[in-house]
Amino acid sequence: MSARVVLQQADITRALTRISHEIIESNRGAENLVLLGIPTRGVILADRIAAIISGITETPIEAGSLDVTMYRDDLAKHPTRTPSPTRIPASGVDGKTVVLVDDVLYSGRTIRAALDAIGDFGRPRAVRLAALVDRGHRELPIRPDFVGKNLPSAQTERINVRLAELDGADLVSIDSAAG
Repeated sequence: MSARVVLQQADITRALTRISHEIIESNRGAENLVLLGIPTRGVILADRIAAIISGITETPIEAGSLDVTMYRDDLAKHPTRTPSPTRIPASGVDGKTVVLVDDVLYSGRTIRAALDAIGDFGRPRAVRLAALVDRGHRELPIRPDFVGKNLPSAQTERINVRLAELDGADLVSIDSAAG
């Protein structure tokens, strides 16, 4: 396997800042906005975006996490990871604009599961999707509203997102099979 770095810390910060501005513009401000990250790295990204939006608008933004493990339609095909806690902000999601945040958008199955999961917690006014990386290869008609970087990739390649809070450094790399 050979890996090449496609985004470094400055690139990730710039992408998250741009996504934050786009969310504010799309929502016409920061009111009634809730960010829900999809574990593991989507939660970290949601917290970072919430901090950026709060800094820009001087409005506290609520961020939480939404574990979708048990909502997936491919549990029989893929080994499941240990579910993470779901943290819905105290004000809930009813009537709010919820932005789902994930690190890499691929087949769309995780987001489909997230849409099912969110229904168990209330009825948002709208649900939007932010992804740091969109790599293509969608199996479902799901499209992100906010994208940090489009990285068309072969299905044999793997996109790795590393974040300082978990991995010690911020970077995105593509691992490709040698040959």
